[in-house]
Amino acid sequence: MKMSGGVEWALHCCVVLTSVEEPVPATRLAELHDVSASYLAKQLQALSRAGLVRSVQGKAGGYVLTREPASITVLDVVEAVDGPGQAFTCTEIRQRGPLATPAESCTAPCAIARAMAGADAAWRAALRAVSIADLVQGVGSDYGPGALAGIKQWLTASDA
Repeated sequence: MKMSGGVEWALHCCVVLTSVEEPVPATRLAELHDVSASYLAKQLQALSRAGLVRSVQGKAGGYVLTREPASITVLDVVEAVDGPGQAFTCTEIRQRGPLATPAESCTAPCAIARAMAGADAAWRAALRAVSIADLVQGVGSDYGPGALAGIKQWLTASDA
């Protein structure tokens, strides 16, 4: 399964937005992650369209999560950024070529289509089982218990 780089960026933004109460400007999030502000803004807009974040206008504007981190899954973010479509699309290749199977004999998906659909379902289930809150816990484990507090302090610094 291949996902765009925007998924990684969007997930990181969702995680760090859990550390603050006030909206965070897209430019500040881009600076924190050392990524392109214009490309990150597109990911944030996708999250906003999906209802995962809300854009707050004005001088103190920026982005905030719209739901509790435990209720936003990794799959929600992936689908917001890359779309909900399945990774594999069967084109019924078995109905083509000199030994083509007649369409009327193709009443059920072939073994390849079934295998790919099963893999897609398992992948989605795995991503649905992990929430932004789970990822936040991982930040504490991976970087230490003060990591998110440090991120909050940096994001809300007065020189921002």
